[in-house]
Amino acid sequence: MIAASSNRVLFVEDDEMLRTATVQALLLAGFDVTAFADAEAALAAIDRDFDGVVVSDIRMPRIDGLDLLARLRTLDTDLSVILVTGHGDVPMAVKALQDGAADFLTKPFAADHLAASIRRALERRSLVLENRRLHAAVATLENEDGLIGESPPMIMLRETIRRIAAADVDVLVEGETGTGKELVARLIHREGPRRGRPFIAINCGALSEATAEIELFGHAADSVPQTRLSRTGQIAASDGGTLLLDEVDSMPLGLQAKLLRVLEEREVQPIGAERPIPLNLHVIATTKSDLGAASEQGGFRPDLYYRLATLRLRVPPVRERGDDRLSLFAAFLAEASEALGREQITLDGAIHARLHHYDWPGNVRELRNFAFEAMLGSNGATPVKPEIQGSLGEQVGAFEAALIRDALVRHKGNVQSTIRELGLPRKTFYDKIARYGIRAASFREARSGAVMPLD
Repeated sequence: MIAASSNRVLFVEDDEMLRTATVQALLLAGFDVTAFADAEAALAAIDRDFDGVVVSDIRMPRIDGLDLLARLRTLDTDLSVILVTGHGDVPMAVKALQDGAADFLTKPFAADHLAASIRRALERRSLVLENRRLHAAVATLENEDGLIGESPPMIMLRETIRRIAAADVDVLVEGETGTGKELVARLIHREGPRRGRPFIAINCGALSEATAEIELFGHAADSVPQTRLSRTGQIAASDGGTLLLDEVDSMPLGLQAKLLRVLEEREVQPIGAERPIPLNLHVIATTKSDLGAASEQGGFRPDLYYRLATLRLRVPPVRERGDDRLSLFAAFLAEASEALGREQITLDGAIHARLHHYDWPGNVRELRNFAFEAMLGSNGATPVKPEIQGSLGEQVGAFEAALIRDALVRHKGNVQSTIRELGLPRKTFYDKIARYGIRAASFREARSGAVMPLD
């Protein structure tokens, strides 16, 4: 389900008995309701950042519902306003909808119909506010440290980076694939006393056993076949600066013993050299797996693990970072827009649901891929309001089917939640999906997290 910004409802009705009865019904439906006897009081309680829905009677003294709608739209054209009247006035309904009303109900109305209308309006309002936050985030993406997000885990991460950088000690950076461990390593180097000195990154997972020793340790002249020149290894090249051992958990066991000696003695001996070269070395290692467990199971040298883990720093996954995923998505959309030469997109219900209700096991990297897919329109998102043609009955049916599909997408095919949102009796719901050829099961989320509207 798309999480609305809130459950807030402002209900404006001059009839005291109807106002009291409706408020009670809405409270029972789970809404946070504030009631007003006139439009003036309601106007004083609303600003442009109001995250709820206004429900107002039309026939009221002084400021009626249509005038209230007009005034609210001068405040914010995207405010969600539902109008209610006891007069079945079709021209009035058409005008209200043309003027921007989210919905129009005639008295007497069923409480569940009003509740369903409010839920849809809350979700639309949530999307409006989220798109505003998205575009606002684009304007403030460039943080000094390059880290995006202000969630509590990221605030703590920044503070920890500053403390570790000042200490200038070896660090083991832990985190799942795609969380940004290398960026964190570079920040530790940049904010520490070795800023401006070499930063040498070695991808341990890409080292070939045949050439790894030459890459890491280098060699003296005439000591390696087919070359007479000496070569400086990457470890020696990091002297005075920082050596990043990226994905150290994938380093072959044979190399681990030689690396341990380098770290303990702070010296490296190139192949064929007569004596070792002393090093002023700062080491940062990254791992996506639990090195402690790996060392207990024989997959990693325990002595090397304890040598690397002087300090340990965990980079949080996206699923623990709350609303940071919106800021990250905004950053990647801006990147995709520039790279692909396309205009920024607007979030629809499917993108919103994916952002907030998917765990992102691939973390920042997967989120970036999704932003590029969204920019290209290849993410499988189903629009809430598709273009429809035909007779009035056909248009109403197509729109109703789209609303049902959209609700099923948000609820990942959960029929009970979908029925509750739409405010339909169970039999009516099943009659409608049978009529429109919709299979609720096809909307259940796949293991990959992709929503699958297969109908």
